[in-house]
Amino acid sequence: MVNEIRALRTARGLTQQMLADAAGATRQTIIAVEAGKYSPSLELAFRIARVLGTPFEEVFAYRDG
Repeated sequence: MVNEIRALRTARGLTQQMLADAAGATRQTIIAVEAGKYSPSLELAFRIARVLGTPFEEVFAYRDG
């Protein structure tokens, strides 16, 4: 899974902590998801997209390999 969280977050002026607080996650989780080291639960992924004000499919994409 790949994501555009970092680009979308910074474009909106959000810190990792601000995104984490708004999405109900920890900053460490946001760091890991942004880096592609952790795939969030479906629920968290939708919450992140909602906080970013962006459709889910514009935030996350699945790539084989």
